[in-house]
Amino acid sequence: MSFASPLFLWYFLPALLCAVLVLPRSWRNGVVAVGSLIFYASGAGAFTLLLLTCMVVNFLAGTALEPNRWDLQDRRRRMVLTSVIGFDIGILVIWKYAGFATQQLDFLARVFGGSFPVAHLALPIGISFFTFHHISYVVDVYRGERKPLRNPVSFVTYIAMFPQLVAGPIVRYREIADQLPQQRSHRLDDIAAGFPRFALGLCKKTIIADTLNPMVEACFTTPSSNMTFVVAWLGAVGYTLQLFFDFSGYSDMAIGLGRMLGFRLPENFARPYSAVTVTEFWRRWHMSLSRWFRDYVYIPLGGNRDGAAKTYRNLCIVFVLTGFWHGASWTFLVWGCYHGALLIIERAFELDVTPTGRSARLARRALTLVLVVFGWVFFKSADIGQALNMIGHMLLPDFSGLTDVVSAALTNQRMVVLLAALAVFFLPAHPVTGPLLESSRSHPATSLRIGVMTVGLAYAAILVANGTFSPFLYYQF
Repeated sequence: MSFASPLFLWYFLPALLCAVLVLPRSWRNGVVAVGSLIFYASGAGAFTLLLLTCMVVNFLAGTALEPNRWDLQDRRRRMVLTSVIGFDIGILVIWKYAGFATQQLDFLARVFGGSFPVAHLALPIGISFFTFHHISYVVDVYRGERKPLRNPVSFVTYIAMFPQLVAGPIVRYREIADQLPQQRSHRLDDIAAGFPRFALGLCKKTIIADTLNPMVEACFTTPSSNMTFVVAWLGAVGYTLQLFFDFSGYSDMAIGLGRMLGFRLPENFARPYSAVTVTEFWRRWHMSLSRWFRDYVYIPLGGNRDGAAKTYRNLCIVFVLTGFWHGASWTFLVWGCYHGALLIIERAFELDVTPTGRSARLARRALTLVLVVFGWVFFKSADIGQALNMIGHMLLPDFSGLTDVVSAALTNQRMVVLLAALAVFFLPAHPVTGPLLESSRSHPATSLRIGVMTVGLAYAAILVANGTFSPFLYYQF
């Protein structure tokens, strides 16, 4: 079930909001938990049992991990923590990476004239996200930063909460623990604040991202013999815009839905294409993922405390994991290593500081954007060969134009949407539209809210009714 589907918009969401408002406050976590499991089961089917199994293991582990001043068996707690994290990562590795690993083993075996059985496992929806939520829960409890949840309903509400279950934002346990008590307040003001944010995300997804999708696919599936400079750049820039409006649109919808249910979910985007350095880009893009890796991988490895060499090592580890977290493919690994290398170069040559001069800032912002666009080519491509072919044509101008297929995909409507979407490259770093729309009472914010809730929402609803929406890009992760 997608947030941009008629089933969700016309039936599931209104029914759930009505139940949350009408039933006693003490029932609200239960309503959210049951509704979230129904939401997940509608798309994941039998994989819901896998999610439930993981929740049972981590819930039981949480109670055994709570620090106790009378408990001198810290070694026991470490063993429990190691075991449960090993279980969580093991589940992720089996379901997400077993196929990729056996393919590589089969390739090596064939080099020597043999073969190796290849595993073909369907990927459970949202497994990367709920695995990180489980790890956040047990680590935060082990560190004593938050108390473990004694009520299993509250635990299910945190892990399975449908706004963030399948594509984030990744909510660290410490960020939401204080919002999980059964008696938390819930007001109509929450719906009034959350719905415009949800509507903004729906507009981003249906009006911009889905409109650009056919053009982007036409560019990326162009045979290497027909690829041109213009097609390569059109595809790369188009995907750069599509991915941002698709994923930030999902995040806006998730944050808006969470607000309507009485939860404050963390922000996930802050105008990433306005970044002046790649380091700043990662402070603005998929911020919940960056914070997770910082708190649970980078800092435990030592962060930047033990000299430059170990800092670079830690950055390499983080971005190798970041790449593979997105998918079991060499393209994702190359994308992660590419960004890790850029961050190391910026840090080594002290280029991670924003220049003071206006001209220098504009030049660095343009360079950062170009570097990010090249990276997205690897992220999108089916294999390394396709990515290198596109990048090669992007670097070597020619006098060829669009192919017939791409010309047919680039309709007048898509050209208008593409040009409008390009404005995101030129917007200032602040303010960020989502939080402004949700909470600001200024005249510009009010005007934007009215526009989104009338013209934008009406047009998005028409597109949804016509069935022109596509799955969110981050559903595959």
